[in-house]
Amino acid sequence: MLRLKDIRKRFDANEVLKGVSLDVAAGEVISIIGASGSGKSTFLRCVNLMEIPDEGFMDFGRFSFDYIEGARRQPTPLQLRELRAQIGMVFQSYNLWPHMTVLENVIEAPVRVKKVPRKEAVEQAEALLQRIGLYEKRGAYPSKLSGGQQQRVAIVRALAMKPEVMLFDEVTSALDPELVGEVLELMGSLAADGMTMLLVTHEIAFARDVSSRVVFFDQGVIAEAGAPGDVLADPRSDRLRQFLRRVLHQGVAG
Repeated sequence: MLRLKDIRKRFDANEVLKGVSLDVAAGEVISIIGASGSGKSTFLRCVNLMEIPDEGFMDFGRFSFDYIEGARRQPTPLQLRELRAQIGMVFQSYNLWPHMTVLENVIEAPVRVKKVPRKEAVEQAEALLQRIGLYEKRGAYPSKLSGGQQQRVAIVRALAMKPEVMLFDEVTSALDPELVGEVLELMGSLAADGMTMLLVTHEIAFARDVSSRVVFFDQGVIAEAGAPGDVLADPRSDRLRQFLRRVLHQGVAG
């Protein structure tokens, strides 16, 4: 469904991604783990072209891009809009529009970008909000919601575009511990429904339970990858063992 090969990304002299390759099949849930600064979030941003790679190749349905340093073929603005409509992304910060109600936040992109009739967009948005238990909050503004509620609305806003792939960039890291569960429950239900997902996360137990594969990033490369039971229960490298010990210790301490 999605193929990325030899993706490289630099910021000035700092090469953040050093030739990352990943194939994603339809319906897969791939959890990406690693220390801060290992390139995880930059990789996600390259997947939906919020960051344009400096080198590499990407193939996604009818989209196919080659990046050659100094002479790369840039995606057109129309291609960027079309691709981002099919690859939804949810961030650590909720990024909801504060001057819009929950319902208005959810219908904005379908109406403006996909030209969905407003009545149809409202019906679809209300069905999604019903699913996550926030239908009664449809007229509320983001400031009146808890962090967990705001993040669930952010996920629903991305789902309203009916994407083929969903990207999650540490979406629980800004939440109070008691609010994490409601967001993970929604993400778990999406995985159970067969949504293709790539998620950067420190929620190791969640990654173990829902993932098809776990990918460990270290210093801009994929250092280990495989089934959750292999990567998380029997890591091959000292770097991954150290990372897991630190993350699991923080979880216990929290």
